[in-house]
This record gives sequence, C-alpha cells and structure tokens, in this order.
Amino acid sequence: MNGSSMGLPDEHLRMFLDAVPDALIITDAAGRIIFANAQAETLFGYQAGELTAQSVELLLPARLRERHPEHRAAFRASPRRRPMGVGPEIFGRRRDGSEFPAEISLSPVQTAAGLFVSSVIRDVTERRAIEAQLLAASHESERANRAKSAFLAAASHDLRQPLQALTMLHGALSRAPAPDGATAANLALQGESLRAMSDLLNALLDISKLESGAVNPDISDCAVTTIFARLRAEFTDVAQSRGLELIVEDCDSVVRTDPVLLTQIIQNLIANAIRYTRAGWVRLRALRTATAVRIEVLDTGIGIPASEMESIFEEFHQVPRGPGHPREGLGLGLAIVRRLANLLGHPVEVTSELGSGSCFAVNVPRSEAPVAAERYPTAAHPVSSVHLGRRILIIDDDDAVARSTALLLRVGGCDVSVAPDSSRACRGALEASAPPEMLLCDYHLAAGENGVNAVRAVRAALKREVPALLVTGDTSLDVLEAARQLGACTLLRKPVESEELFRSIERLAAGQPKPQPERA
Repeated sequence: MNGSSMGLPDEHLRMFLDAVPDALIITDAAGRIIFANAQAETLFGYQAGELTAQSVELLLPARLRERHPEHRAAFRASPRRRPMGVGPEIFGRRRDGSEFPAEISLSPVQTAAGLFVSSVIRDVTERRAIEAQLLAASHESERANRAKSAFLAAASHDLRQPLQALTMLHGALSRAPAPDGATAANLALQGESLRAMSDLLNALLDISKLESGAVNPDISDCAVTTIFARLRAEFTDVAQSRGLELIVEDCDSVVRTDPVLLTQIIQNLIANAIRYTRAGWVRLRALRTATAVRIEVLDTGIGIPASEMESIFEEFHQVPRGPGHPREGLGLGLAIVRRLANLLGHPVEVTSELGSGSCFAVNVPRSEAPVAAERYPTAAHPVSSVHLGRRILIIDDDDAVARSTALLLRVGGCDVSVAPDSSRACRGALEASAPPEMLLCDYHLAAGENGVNAVRAVRAALKREVPALLVTGDTSLDVLEAARQLGACTLLRKPVESEELFRSIERLAAGQPKPQPERA
C-alpha cells in the first residue's frame, strides 16, 4: 500500500483501516486478497498477514466455493456497488472450520492496475438469533391471539345460548293472551332483567375482544342517515319508557368508517345519555366540518363533575347519580367508546356542565362518495299480525333454544317445524305437505356444521332460494361475511328479543334482508 495523495504514510493508513469496526477485505480481479484489516483477521481467525495473497474462496464454506468464481466473474463483467444486506444469504468460514451468517457490501474500484473490490463483512449471528427469537415470539403471539379469538367466539356463543332461550320464553309469555296485572308487571320486570343481563354480557365480551386485539375494522363509505335510522328505531321506546324525548336530526352526510363499530360507539353514548338524564331530552345530530362529520350526542342530564372528567373513560368507572338512583351496568360503556374510537382513529370529545347536561362528540372522516341510505323502521314498534300463518323451519341443535323459539313463533301464529341439522332439515322440508317459506338457523351447529352450509343444503334440496334468518352469538367478521355471501339472509346477534325477531321476519318476507350485525 502506497501513501495517499495527501501524504498519509502507509502505516497510518493501515491504522485507520484497522480501526474500522467491520471486517474489510480488498481483492483484485482474480479474487486474491491484497488487504485484510485487523477486524477481518479476527473475524476469520487468522494471524496478521496470513490472508494476504490467499484466494477469497478460502473464507467461504466448502459447499459455496465451487460456484463462487462464477459469481465473481459476473460481478467483474458488470461491477456496481452493492449495499450491505442486499443479495443472497451468505456464510463465512473461519480458520477452525466453523461458519457464521454474514452480510457483505461490495464496492468496485477501477484503477490503472485493474479492477479491485472492497468488501465490508459483518457477522450477523447475534442479529439472526434475535430475529429468530422475535419471529418465534411473533408466532407465539399470533397463536395466543388465535386462541383468544377462538375462546371469545366460543364463550360468546355458549354464554348467549341460555340467555337466548330465556329471551324467547319471555317473548312467548309476554304475547300470551291477557295476563293479569301482577303477571304483566312481573313479565315487565323479567324483561328488564334479561335486557340488563344481555347488556352486561355484551359489554364484558366487547371489552375482552378489544383487549385481545380480536376486533378488526372493516372500513367503507356509509350514509350517516342509515346509522341514525337504526339508532332511532332502537332507542325511541327506551327513551319514552324513561319519560325522555329522543331527538334524531336529519343528516345527508357520508362518512368513511366501519359502520358497525361507529354504530356501537353511538349506541353506547346514547345509552349512557339516557341513563344519566332524569328529565328532558337526548339529541343525536351530525355537523359537517371541512374534512369530517362531527356526530354529537347531547342530553339534559345531570352532567359530569369536573373532578370526574379524567376518569369517565376508565373501565368500571361510573359517575355518581345521586340518592335514589342505583348503579346500572358495569361502567364499561365509555371504556368501549374510547377503545373503539382509538381503533378507528375517530377523536372523541366531551363537554359537560354539572346539572345542565353533557355533549359527547365523535369526529368521523367525511366522504364524497355517493352512498344510498338503507331503509329501516322509523321506530321499534309492536309487530302486527302480518307474519301469521308463515311457515318457518328452525335449524338448531340446542334443544332449549329450539323449543323456546318454536314456542314464541307458534304463539305468534307461525307454522313451525324444527330440525337439529341440515340432513334432517332437508328431509323434513321435502316431506312436509307445504315447504317452509323461511329458515331460522343457528350459525354454530353440532359436528362442526354451520348455518350457512345448512341453509345452502335446504335451498339445494328445495331448488329455490328460501329466505333465511341466521342467528348467532359469534361476533367475528367471518360470520358477517358468510351471511353477506349467502344472499336473501338477515344476520341477528344473540340474544334476539321477540319483537326484533318478528320485525326481521316481516322485513325478510318483504324482500329487505339486512345481513348487518347489531353489535361488532
């Protein structure tokens, strides 16, 4: 090595190159090593000067040496800089025969004496070990998440089954002819208790799913009026039962969001507003801003003390309602709101004045896409006798749920048959004097069968697309997608109240299926 143009002596240049933290090797066009710094000698286990004039193939495992001259020739024919980490996986061989994974950068230098290649070599054994650990941890995390999702799906189904049976029995009893005053009062109390149980179960499962990362947004363009119509139908009677007016303002905006999760956010805000409002009204409205739609839930409720504002979105926290007003729920509604809003990236704001009411607002990205609003009943109302005489085939392997649902439908005037699986459902449908007009099918059936396949089997047997109600306690998006693909199908989440069931039957019979979940 000669001194540099700046007059740097060879020994000083060697000192600088030896100080480089990575191994540095310079080879000539024939692949002979003309320089190796101290780091290279240490990395490969050689003494000072031992690598000079050696073939670079000496530093490769035997299995790679035969093909390496071809790679050198190709590089010599088209020399170009290759950064560290680019190119095929490579291994180095130490003097003692041991191997290590390596990354290498190549820098060709054309001189009057020919082509020289500077190679910087890095031992990546430790990094590969860390990467392997991270990959194993990632796989374990994915496995754990899949296990959590499977557990939550199973728990959701199994916990909702007995509640579904009780809800159907309650609906049947409530529709029985002229109960006396005491019985009617007891039935009303039973209905409130069942709704409270359903709300608690849903809240606990929702927060568990959000904790486990099992909720994945399905973003699309959605008409705000579609969501508002659903919420008006759901909460009008609830508000009236508490002496409140529910005001839902018209809105022609379109937003880009997950409509199911956004609906769930607003459901929790309205339910919370009704719970903490003793008199007056609860208002739902949407205001357009430059880039977003600000959806607000306002009330004339008790308000939130300034000391509570930092805590209201915490799990299990409830604002005191004062004497004579017992605690309701678990205090998870606003915790779910915050987690869903964070998941969607929709900021939530709250303002409140003690004794005068509160305003909760969620800001949703605006969309200019043309989206038609879906039709939905203007309010929850007692179902008429339109469904009387309708022939319905229930497919459900849970005897308690099947019997209670059949009882409710028969009290409502329907002609009902029951089968536990698709094969007996097909046989019963073909042997019946009149085929079923509608199917009511549980999603999870015995022996790994699901309701989608059962509906398809009955439709194939009857050679026509029989409208179907698919009922499930499974809250995964896979079930929703399966219902969408099925066609002429409405998806209902357990527990289904009797009025909701009959309204869905009417709408499906009228050709208005809605495979939309009520809850994420």
